[in-house]
Amino acid sequence: MSKKAKKIGLVLVGVSLLTFFACGGIKLSQQGELEPDSRLMEGVDSSTVILPDTTPKRLTLLFAGDLMQHQGQINAAKTDSGYSYKACFAHVKELISKADIAIGNFEVTLGGQPYKGYPCFSAPDEYFYDILDAGFDVMLTANNHCLDKGKKGLERTIHIMDSLRVPQLGTYLDSTDRANRYPLLVEKNGIKVALLNYTYGTNGINVTAPNVVNYIDTTIISADIEKAKNMKPDLIIANMHWGVEYQTSPHPTAVSLSKWLFGKGVDHVIGGHPHVIQPIVVKTDSVTGNKQVLVYSLGNYISNMTAPNTEGGLMVTLSVEKRGNVVKTTDASFSKVFTARPTVSGLKVHTLFPAEKVDSSLNLAQRARMQKWINDANAVMKHNVGIEEKY
Repeated sequence: MSKKAKKIGLVLVGVSLLTFFACGGIKLSQQGELEPDSRLMEGVDSSTVILPDTTPKRLTLLFAGDLMQHQGQINAAKTDSGYSYKACFAHVKELISKADIAIGNFEVTLGGQPYKGYPCFSAPDEYFYDILDAGFDVMLTANNHCLDKGKKGLERTIHIMDSLRVPQLGTYLDSTDRANRYPLLVEKNGIKVALLNYTYGTNGINVTAPNVVNYIDTTIISADIEKAKNMKPDLIIANMHWGVEYQTSPHPTAVSLSKWLFGKGVDHVIGGHPHVIQPIVVKTDSVTGNKQVLVYSLGNYISNMTAPNTEGGLMVTLSVEKRGNVVKTTDASFSKVFTARPTVSGLKVHTLFPAEKVDSSLNLAQRARMQKWINDANAVMKHNVGIEEKY
């Protein structure tokens, strides 16, 4: 019984007298009759009944794919006074911002000048500022490009995110830094979410001590999951940088690792790295209605890539509800986004467009290219299980 219930001596239906005696809600009179404990009932109308608060708490989580920054993007964003990326996100800002928590894969470093694209990324700081302006809240940094600028790039990226109080996970200054902030526990609307993030590798670049990168290692991940459970979260979500680039089907290692993660108690698994989208599998409990979501690859979010299937990606949204101590994911949906490149679209910068329809403001060449990507994406998404497309 809650402290509130004890205070007013509330009698609950279905509670045994023995239990109620133990709770101190009533006492025996000298005649052996039951009567309310006046110390508990003082100042309380005996007709007042206070029931547990069953108002549900709700939370929406949005996951976006790879936030890339190739040389073409850097060149296009150059202005007289620096760099500007606000126009890149203008058409999707509302979609991002309306989520309670928006999470993106930051697949570049903020390594400082000279700013460089592939193969060793160092993006202008303005890129990150405008990502935040677009509505993103949390950054994943464990990916194969996190060491592109070595120790300096890793540490400078962390310092800038920390200076802006932006939660990030996946890379750390040292083991103490990791121990203090990982797993990342975020709370909003009364719902707590523990986030995990790992990468298959870092393009052959070794991490420099004492820096730490979260590599995929089941022994370490298992210990991290147990630590996450001890935080008493409502959900545990693993964000995995895995798979094979440009393959629209999940790699067998991702399939087996996802099963292992769910077996360890992870609620949802969100994947990336292939730069193309892969199918989504959602299992719904027939009794509770709770959904368990597996996204093999979100694909690119924004990039300058032109290889087949790389010009767009997914945003996946999870809706979570908590009633009392019961938490469940009530809905999972996805939406497609497409990057219009200046060399085709004629726009100043690489610009994201929702793909619910081919935007009429785009020229014919870009509209045709966008429709081709949508058609190819639909061919992949037809293998989805238990999830719908929503905008």
